[in-house]
Amino acid sequence: MTAVSQPVPSVGIASLLPWGVAVIALLALAAMYAGQQYGARATSPNTTAVTDAPAAPFAGGAGGASGAAPNIANMTPSERASRLYVRVMEYAEAGKVDSVATFAPMVLAAHEMLEQPTMDERYHFGRVAEVVGAANVAKAQADTILSAQPRNLLGLLLAARAARATNDVAAAKQFDQRLLTALAAELATRNEDYENHRAEIDRAAAEARQP
Repeated sequence: MTAVSQPVPSVGIASLLPWGVAVIALLALAAMYAGQQYGARATSPNTTAVTDAPAAPFAGGAGGASGAAPNIANMTPSERASRLYVRVMEYAEAGKVDSVATFAPMVLAAHEMLEQPTMDERYHFGRVAEVVGAANVAKAQADTILSAQPRNLLGLLLAARAARATNDVAAAKQFDQRLLTALAAELATRNEDYENHRAEIDRAAAEARQP
């Protein structure tokens, strides 16, 4: 994945930024990312727009990529953040860079507005940040998850992806090994977050087992 040309400042998901400031800042990130991707398309028309696009963890859920934009006006902040996350990840899976650029700022801003984000919501924030090339934001969310829950599979998965996004292969392999060590016991807890993201966890575990 092509990274943004300038690093995105690490932000605290629990901080309450005004919507205007958050959206303007994140729109700038998305515009920069979209511009780079369209530039790449112009020079390499046969190149896939989004490489290594993550599979949508709630495939077939509400607000699918082929449908109309979800009506989020009457949702709670948590519901709004979740719905937008699902949508942008479906776009990423489909390789729709322009749509990712449109919705990613909304996802990140929506998660910034959560006063007490769950581990799952932090994972969502980090995954979308990773998709748009902000690996430092993804790493910050992974670090926060693992600080509270060192064996959290989503935190380990996110940390490994963030490390790979910055070409830190050694760190990525360490997180892979930690994920494999914790995998069976953590899945046995029947954690709802793990059930919702089981396809991603299984894929990460399979990749971690490769030489």
